[in-house]
Amino acid sequence: MSEVRVLFVCMGNICRSPVAEGVFRKLVEEAGLGGRIRVDSAGTGAWHLGHEPDERAQRSVLSRGIDISDVRARRLVSEDLDRFDYVLTMDEYNLREVRALGDGKTVVRPFMDYHPDPEVTEVPDPYYGAEDGFAEVLDLVEAASERLLEEIRRERLFRGR
Repeated sequence: MSEVRVLFVCMGNICRSPVAEGVFRKLVEEAGLGGRIRVDSAGTGAWHLGHEPDERAQRSVLSRGIDISDVRARRLVSEDLDRFDYVLTMDEYNLREVRALGDGKTVVRPFMDYHPDPEVTEVPDPYYGAEDGFAEVLDLVEAASERLLEEIRRERLFRGR
């Protein structure tokens, strides 16, 4: 069975999407699915190419035992729409930017579609805010990640079993 590939997308790939990448990767590994689900992140902008995640993002996930210091910012490219099965965006702006790259074989949708509260539609960008904005991002990402993993297990990995 082929691996499922998941890409998280935010604006600069230094705050929200690296947090999502780290949280989801940890969930995948804890579920024993590390060899079956590949996780990555990217940004729609090129401001921070090659940079580590924001220090506040790194501290927030480290408080939950997740290390994202090896993540390096990269820009989303049109080929990602063919390489990944899921491209999940943090907000409406990034959703439009991804869709502007064209049509691929991937599922492109807001990441918060997986959040248990239907009123939650976006992950707010914490870049210009205080430390508590990163804690909010982490909480939102964790809740949505659990439901995303459930869907992937049900629809992609264990369908028909």
